[in-house]
Amino acid sequence: MNKLVWEQDFQGEAKDLKQWNIRLGNDLLDNDGNAIFPGWGNGEQQFYTGQPENLSVGGEGLQLCARREITEQEGRSFAYTSARIDTRDHFAYNYGRLTVRAKLPAGQGIWPAIWLLPQDQAYGPWPASGEIDLLEAKGRLPRQIAGTLHYGADFAQKIVEEFTYELEHGTIEQFRDYTLEWEEGAMRWLVDGHCFAERRLEPGMPFDQPFYLLLNLAVGGWYDPVPVDEAALPAVMTVASIRLYQS
Repeated sequence: MNKLVWEQDFQGEAKDLKQWNIRLGNDLLDNDGNAIFPGWGNGEQQFYTGQPENLSVGGEGLQLCARREITEQEGRSFAYTSARIDTRDHFAYNYGRLTVRAKLPAGQGIWPAIWLLPQDQAYGPWPASGEIDLLEAKGRLPRQIAGTLHYGADFAQKIVEEFTYELEHGTIEQFRDYTLEWEEGAMRWLVDGHCFAERRLEPGMPFDQPFYLLLNLAVGGWYDPVPVDEAALPAVMTVASIRLYQS
């Protein structure tokens, strides 16, 4: 996996989001764009926007910013805004080494994530076609990171395999290289070149199809159901670059 096949350099000259979809709102949508669950299915409290206060590309890179900002939408009120983008229908891949260089915000109730979803849902709706979380963090635990697989026949039989790791030096607030090595027979999670988890892939697992990439910064939610520390806002997730290598 040594050939660079896809790159997003948000610190270089080509600073744009042409290969990204900017997602709006607070609702998880079905494939036809209909709202099916509030809170993006995770109890998230933020309203996603595409405004420059929430989503921008600057000197350090791509910035997703969660803010204390009241938004009224269709009879609902949201206390926070933030950003979520993905590459669905623009870029998806199957196997390779994906490295995202990013620094993440700390603060209770802050939930940054770098993850992948299936482009075509070949095995059916979530979780049957799988979900790969390259990186998630709980802002109140700034030395801990996690990689996770979600799969299973249906929601009632969903399987969640989470692999957590305590950083030996520093916190998530420093730029680090977060990597997913995905092969036909195995998945590995690395931080700054150190492999902290490996999962052998077995027959019947849905991780043999193209997946697309998502970046988001949530506020609140079931991943870490604690009160939001508003003193931590605004909180910024910065992505310097993304690189995919394949053999």
